[in-house]
Amino acid sequence: MNKGTVKFFNVSKGFGFIKDADSDNEYFVHVSGLKDQIKENDEVTFELQEGKKGINAVDVRLA
Repeated sequence: MNKGTVKFFNVSKGFGFIKDADSDNEYFVHVSGLKDQIKENDEVTFELQEGKKGINAVDVRLA
């Protein structure tokens, strides 16, 4: 389980980015990968999964 911070999330478009706390990498997140509602600056936990255009954050939950 990875930990990070929501850097950006557009509710109307249903996507955003999460910055990993350990590596400073940023991962794409789609609304379909959310377990909880998120907003910018929320602390979250997440898993990584290969998507169509790279690695995506999935199973995203508030920390």
